[in-house]
Amino acid sequence: MADQTQIMDAEMDEEIVAMKARVQAMEAEAAQLKVMQEQVDKDMNVGVLSDAAKEDIDNRSVYVGNVDYSSTPEELQYHFQACGTINRITILCDKWTGHPKGFAYVEFADAMSVPIAVTLNESLFKGRLIKVTAKRTNFPAFMRGGYRGVPRGRGAYRGGAIRGGFDRGGFGRGRPPYRARRGYFQPY
Repeated sequence: MADQTQIMDAEMDEEIVAMKARVQAMEAEAAQLKVMQEQVDKDMNVGVLSDAAKEDIDNRSVYVGNVDYSSTPEELQYHFQACGTINRITILCDKWTGHPKGFAYVEFADAMSVPIAVTLNESLFKGRLIKVTAKRTNFPAFMRGGYRGVPRGRGAYRGGAIRGGFDRGGFGRGRPPYRARRGYFQPY
C-alpha cells in the first residue's frame, strides 16, 4: 500500500514539473509576443495621431450613407474616383455579426476633393440613393458642454410641489404620499 502511494506521488510530481515547464514556456512566448507587438506598433505609429492630425483626416473625408450591404471598397472607389485621389475607404461592419452597417467613409488625398464628392449626394449607387456629406469631427460630450446646468435625476425640480404634484419629491404628478392602513396588507 505504501509503495502505491509513493508511485502515485512520483507520477504527480512529474506531472506538476511538466505543467510548470509548460507555463514557463507560455510566459516566455507571451513576453516575446508583447515585444513583437510593441515593435509593430512603433513601426506603424498606431494610436499616435494627434488631435490636429485627426481633424486633418476628417477634413479630407466624406460620410457615405445608405450604402448597399453587398458593396465592396473597390465599387465605392470606382464611384468616387472622379472626385480625386482616394487614400482609404472604410465600410463599417457590426462587430458581432460582421455584416456591413450600411455606411462608409471615404478619405481623399486632399481637402479640395470633399466638395466635389458632396455633389454626389443622392446619386444612384447599386440601385440606392446614397447620402454623401462631409465627415464631422467627433468631440466627446464633456468637451462640447454636454452638461448644461440642468439637474437630472430625483431632485428638487422633478415632480415636486413646483410642478403641481404632491409635496413628495420624485413622486409628483398626482400620486399621493404613502399612508399605511391598519390591518390591511398592501405589498405594492
